[in-house]
Amino acid sequence: MRVVVQRVSQASVEIDGRTVGRIKTGILLLVGIEKGDGEKEIEFMADKILNLRIFADKEGKMNLSVQEIRGEILSVSQFTLASRIKKGRRPDFSNAEDPKKAEALYSSFNVLLAKFVPVAPGEFGAMMDVHLVNNGPVTIILEKTAAELERKK
Repeated sequence: MRVVVQRVSQASVEIDGRTVGRIKTGILLLVGIEKGDGEKEIEFMADKILNLRIFADKEGKMNLSVQEIRGEILSVSQFTLASRIKKGRRPDFSNAEDPKKAEALYSSFNVLLAKFVPVAPGEFGAMMDVHLVNNGPVTIILEKTAAELERKK
């Protein structure tokens, strides 16, 4: 699972000119589900994102989480994050999870996040226009595989 985390002062996602999700201060997530991902990866990522200290405290240091600032999350599925470019110039998307399984995992991920902060999801599999004001800019890439989680046991 790969997730691009962007701290934003506002973000929205549109499909065919219709806004389907909008947030103010918080986090924009670009979410890539890869083959082999499951509930363990979803739970790991949700915990990491909800507790990631990327918002400024009173001293201006990145010391607060999205929960602590009472921020929001805009979650956008992005299967292209599962791509690899080993040779040539065309991305290989064979590491992306089967769409039906990926959609179920993406939905579970959003439900889990929404237990703690407001979540506005994009639409799985749709062609979307994402608008954001990246605050900072702060952009973090998180990655976790099933194999890595197994090694931790």
